[in-house]
Amino acid sequence: MTGADPVALITGGTSGIGQATAALLHHRGYQVIVTGQNPATLTAARAALPEQVVVFRADARSLADAGRVAAAARDRFGGLDVLFLNAGITRPGRVESFDEATWDDLFAVNVKGQFFTLQKTLPLLREGASVILTVGIGATRGIAGGSATAASRGALLAMMPSLAVELAPRRIRVNAVSPGPIDTPIWAKNALPPEQRAEIAQAVAARVPLGRFGTAEEVAELVAFLAAPAAAYITGENITIAGGTALPA
Repeated sequence: MTGADPVALITGGTSGIGQATAALLHHRGYQVIVTGQNPATLTAARAALPEQVVVFRADARSLADAGRVAAAARDRFGGLDVLFLNAGITRPGRVESFDEATWDDLFAVNVKGQFFTLQKTLPLLREGASVILTVGIGATRGIAGGSATAASRGALLAMMPSLAVELAPRRIRVNAVSPGPIDTPIWAKNALPPEQRAEIAQAVAARVPLGRFGTAEEVAELVAFLAAPAAAYITGENITIAGGTALPA
């Protein structure tokens, strides 16, 4: 990192884990840019985050938007020290329920968007920068109805070691975080009635050895660690934060 305040770009940073990470990094002295696509969450993020945090509208599916984000980061800050590739969507459903459009949308957001955002911002990443991918335990632990989402997130996990080796000569570290059950707005986005969502949440929490959902702020602390010089010798790793959910039975 440079002597000036470090700069972090967070995709999918207008809610949940991304927003919590933006707030934490700003508190720790980073200059922060977050991206999002939903007008409502963009407005809410501008109100919730410190005014110094740049909130930028960008669709993760769009290579043109990725280029605009990179240009904005270059023009405003000159370079990047942290790239948190957090944008993503979840589409639960059994194999027989999927259509091609839903499958394509998952991969457009969760894989293509993250890969090309990295490509567009790569010239801005300073020596010693940190790239962090959000994956999730569904990519490595079987979840009924999670196959399509797991496939898209798992693609990130598959490319991460190669990216770590490729970028190592520039001392750029590439790691992944895999949250388990985390209390974020994504739980309210499924089409289930509130009482049914509450029942499912209670059942999920009961299967977590620590007995509860994690918080977005707890995941943000892990991301902040991977972003910091304290993690300078960590690269190519996938770190699970799931309250013990991923432990063998």
